[in-house]
Amino acid sequence: MSSLLLCTYAAVATAQSSEIPLDAAVRTGKLKNGFTYYIRHNATPKNRAQFYLVNKVGSVLENDDQLGLAHFVEHMTFNGSRNFPKNTMMNYLQTAGVRFGADVNAYTGYDETVYQLPLPTDSKELVDKGLQIVHDWAQSATLDPVEIDKERGVILEEKRLGKGASDRLQQQYYPLLFNHSRYAARNPIGTDAILKSFKPAIIKQFYHDWYRPDLQALIIVGDIDAAAMEKKVKALFDDLKNPVAKKKRVAYAIPLTGKNQFIALTDKETTSTTAEIVIKHKAPVMSTTADYKGLLTRQLFNSMIASRFAELSRQPDPDYLSANSGIRDFLGGLDTYRATVVVKPGELKKGFMAMWYETERLRALGFSADELDRAKQNLKEQMENIYREKDKNPSGNYVQEYLSHFLKNEAAPGIEGEYKLMNRYLPLIQLDDMNTLIGSYLKDNNRDMIITAPADAQKDLPNQAEMERWIAEVRSMPVQAFSVQKLSSALLAAEPVAGKVVTEVTDSKEGITTLTLSNGVKIIIKPTTFKNNQIIFRGFSPGGTSLYEDKDYPSAANAASIIAAAGVGNLNATELDRFVADKELEVRPYIAERFQGITGGSSVKDFEVAMSLVYAYLTQPQKDSSLYKTMMERSRARYDKRANDPGSVFNDTVSAVLGNKNIRRTGPSIKKLDMVNLDRAYQIYKERFSNAGNMTFVFTGSIDIAAAKPVFEKYLGSLPRTPIADKARDLDIDIPAGSISKTVYKGREAKASVLLVYSGKYDYNDRNNILFDALRETLNIRLLETLREQESGVYSPRVELSTTQYPKGRFSLTIQFGCAPANVDKLIATAKAEVTALANNGPRPEIIRKWQAEWVRQRELDVNENAWWLSYLVEKLQSGGKLDGYANDLIIVKETTPAAIQDIAHQQLLNGNLIKMILVPEQ
Repeated sequence: MSSLLLCTYAAVATAQSSEIPLDAAVRTGKLKNGFTYYIRHNATPKNRAQFYLVNKVGSVLENDDQLGLAHFVEHMTFNGSRNFPKNTMMNYLQTAGVRFGADVNAYTGYDETVYQLPLPTDSKELVDKGLQIVHDWAQSATLDPVEIDKERGVILEEKRLGKGASDRLQQQYYPLLFNHSRYAARNPIGTDAILKSFKPAIIKQFYHDWYRPDLQALIIVGDIDAAAMEKKVKALFDDLKNPVAKKKRVAYAIPLTGKNQFIALTDKETTSTTAEIVIKHKAPVMSTTADYKGLLTRQLFNSMIASRFAELSRQPDPDYLSANSGIRDFLGGLDTYRATVVVKPGELKKGFMAMWYETERLRALGFSADELDRAKQNLKEQMENIYREKDKNPSGNYVQEYLSHFLKNEAAPGIEGEYKLMNRYLPLIQLDDMNTLIGSYLKDNNRDMIITAPADAQKDLPNQAEMERWIAEVRSMPVQAFSVQKLSSALLAAEPVAGKVVTEVTDSKEGITTLTLSNGVKIIIKPTTFKNNQIIFRGFSPGGTSLYEDKDYPSAANAASIIAAAGVGNLNATELDRFVADKELEVRPYIAERFQGITGGSSVKDFEVAMSLVYAYLTQPQKDSSLYKTMMERSRARYDKRANDPGSVFNDTVSAVLGNKNIRRTGPSIKKLDMVNLDRAYQIYKERFSNAGNMTFVFTGSIDIAAAKPVFEKYLGSLPRTPIADKARDLDIDIPAGSISKTVYKGREAKASVLLVYSGKYDYNDRNNILFDALRETLNIRLLETLREQESGVYSPRVELSTTQYPKGRFSLTIQFGCAPANVDKLIATAKAEVTALANNGPRPEIIRKWQAEWVRQRELDVNENAWWLSYLVEKLQSGGKLDGYANDLIIVKETTPAAIQDIAHQQLLNGNLIKMILVPEQ
């Protein structure tokens, strides 16, 4: 088709623009009280549904005496309602296997508050109770004054967690960024003064005014009978009432003033200097077919500019550490063109001008036809892959479409509808469309300039006039067209000499086939139907960095990332990016402590290309000295101010203490970076992948074994083999025994971080692993009850467990939480008391029942995920376990008793090994 005809057709298509219809598969309606619903059947995952209550209610609606109360209401809806007094709601859900935080959750933004409740649907009672819970959220929260007072501390601790350099800087530049609009004074977390002292009547008024059906929608997507569910929703939610005197729900906006603004800020805990240019723009709507063409145009724009910056980042000695730009969503009816650069120390002007040059190059010359064609092909491929999975699309994806439809009036045509729109409008987008877009976003007004930097960089920061001169200087430079590097050769110089499949064994019960190739490579395959177009894999062999001395450790630990970044086969890094851009695949080598290998995945169509990349990475690595130099320089700049950040200092101290200050366990540093040597990293990389006879590959997903065999023979059967059979070495680096306590004094905020580490020897087996998981979760539930609900001293305590079989059986159980410095000792005492009580008395039976329900419900989901099977099979192969071991897990779970948990807790947690690490502000 000629370009003239194409432009003519584009004009006709635009003239005939029409409203995009809502996904025909969703049942939607509005009750007489104004309550909206969206209900859709979707069987992925099976026997599950997502229930979302969406409220057009956020912090922007708060009065001056209600700051933070939109978010506070969100918390309180979980703390008592008409049908679920006090905390019985969460008790009920946990008993049904629904996890607090991981499953049931909510968030409050400036303009909306959204509740999510994923539920199993194979229980009619649970579904009906779930609907009642959502109904109670909508209008029946009790807002008990006693519960309000208890929750004050929890929310103040949530607020405390966010404090630090980033928060302090945002508080200063947000008023400018929001053009001093209402949004600037309505941070959803609120203010300490109001959170501590508001009267219950104030929050009740907010709830009464704004939690009302004409501002609410219920979204239900999942394995349900949509027609029957619609009847239930109509019957249950019809009784919701709007206030007699309804307040007007004002659609607040951020006004475009036409002004340019500037702010430069420093903070002694900031680790880098960043400059941002934010050009504000009225956000386009997305409701008609013409709007959809505009959406595609913006997506192409972002894809092309991201590709440019990615290519520039690989040039020798770039003028900045990192940079990016693109069209971003914003608030208050706006979107933005946002350009950001992180500069090298002392080189703000140089880095900023290099970044801004790309904006000026866009303004002057736009994109090339080649860039546009490539971006369109990539976007088309992405959409086609989504379309291929249309019958396996997770319910959560549909929820997000309907959520935007309700909150923003965005079109939600569904996968098939969007696929048709893409095929119709993507071919019509031309360079003129891109140039029009560039002209509309890259304006010289409504532009904010924001600089943040460490305190010692203050003297080098410009004022507004100086930064405007930098922009003018860039604009006066001669502009050269962006040169896109094209592929000059094929990935491989020659076709591999294929091996053969020498044995094939199929376990029909487990659906697993094992192939052995002529070079010794073993391949474990578990075909599944969970996805239509996904194959994922991992290959591994023993050895890893454990085989190298400490002096070589930094080179060994960084070898895979350094070598992979340089390109592979005949392609350099930029050519490789272009080679894979229109393909659905990812392949990455790795070298860990005890194993090295390669991991990735692909679509069915691109599977052979993925295997050719595996062959190339393992046999034809590259090294690029200029790119290596750039990588090292960036890392040095990142580490230069690392000691400014309290969190980094604390984490590095924790790593050093737990690892006995061994170089393999300490945090990143310039000293360790200086030990990395490119030639040695390259040598180690080649050594680690020299013997395929030691390698095992695991594949799962939509893989056809018969079709895959010749691909395996060609690319994996041709890998080199040597007689050397490496084994990982025991480095004898264990968490220190005994009682250890260390306090780190860093930071200016009144916040503390606590880490308690229990550790020791461990008999690694399936039963103990499950019992220990039960111990972890029961302790987690108890700490939520005590530290959060009873003492109101923390927001979200976290209990984590790590167990290893090799080089020796070991465990570590960590308890972590943030709190006020004044409460550290009290809360540590409470946490330790819970551990002791668990070991001496065991858990309450109802907590075990909660864990059992959670475990069973999560396993129902896990066994229908390719990623779970890949991880499971790899772990069993590396540990020497049985591949069918999962079949006994449910038996162990059901037989778990409080006495069994008490026994393992007594054995493992009362051995005298406890490390206590505390971060508190500088004195």
